[in-house]
Amino acid sequence: MTMVQSGVRTLATFVASVTLCGVSVASAADVEGGAEKAGVIPTVAQGIMPMVLALVVFSVVLAIVSVVIWPKITKGLDDRASKIREEIESAEMARKQAKDALEEYQKSLENARAEAQKMLDQTRSQQAQLAADLKAKADVELSQLRERAMKDIETARRAALAEIYSETANLATAVASKILRKEIRADDQRNLVEESVRALAGKN
Repeated sequence: MTMVQSGVRTLATFVASVTLCGVSVASAADVEGGAEKAGVIPTVAQGIMPMVLALVVFSVVLAIVSVVIWPKITKGLDDRASKIREEIESAEMARKQAKDALEEYQKSLENARAEAQKMLDQTRSQQAQLAADLKAKADVELSQLRERAMKDIETARRAALAEIYSETANLATAVASKILRKEIRADDQRNLVEESVRALAGKN
């Protein structure tokens, strides 16, 4: 039970008690003044006494209510209002804290997303650069291999031609020796081979 409810109950009890007392006093005055008969209209003098008594009772009740009960009721209402105001302020503060925490969380989430996107972009850029470097390196190595292969092919071709020219010169020398019936000297054979090689190389 709150203080306001206690004060209202006390006030109701007091008013009921005073009212009963006033009725008792009025009844006693009627009896002493000459017992009003049933069905007879009361006189002015008989009506003044209850009116005065009612005014006195009302004044006493008003004084008691103003001095004793009403301050308690006011204090209870003020305390209740203060408690409600504190609860509202606490709820508002909690709501503000929750809002700030949510904003901080959203800000942290956005920063994390931006950082992740940045790292992803850097990784993609590094992968693209690595792929470009590997392709350039592969192109260089392929070009070098192609050049080396061309050189090797050219060297092998020249060696094969030289060997063919040499064998051809040997065969030609042998045939010529048989035809001429004489032995060709080594210098003559070498000169013949070189001339044949130069002639064939010039044609190629």
